[in-house]
Amino acid sequence: MLQYDNKIDEKQLNSLALAYMGDAVFEVYVRRHLIQSGQVRPNQLHREATHYVSAKAQSAFIHQLLDSGLLSEEEIAVVRRGRNAKSGSVPKNTDVQTYRYSTAFEALIGYLHLSGQEERLEEIILFAFQIVKDKKGGK
Repeated sequence: MLQYDNKIDEKQLNSLALAYMGDAVFEVYVRRHLIQSGQVRPNQLHREATHYVSAKAQSAFIHQLLDSGLLSEEEIAVVRRGRNAKSGSVPKNTDVQTYRYSTAFEALIGYLHLSGQEERLEEIILFAFQIVKDKKGGK
């Protein structure tokens, strides 16, 4: 990744900016995961990706992370900030609460990425991937 002179202070960054970054980072991991699994047809890739990147899926990920007790106090604080961020609009295919929790998940991903906690980031992403795998019956 490109190196920049000034470091971003992820603790001071707007929650929606964290979610913006987290969305992009998670999308790259999902795309790599799908291609790595042998799926290469564009329509198939898009359909499979929705199991990971939809608001409903990401809301489920963050709820399970919170319920599991795997998040640190710092991470929970980031999740709360992300959940409470007011974006101004909600996609028509989801409800406000689901959208807010998906934003919280993306904010956590963005925070971990920008703070350089790549190992922890990948633990969280693997947790999400496992949820999808379990939901699909271990395929």
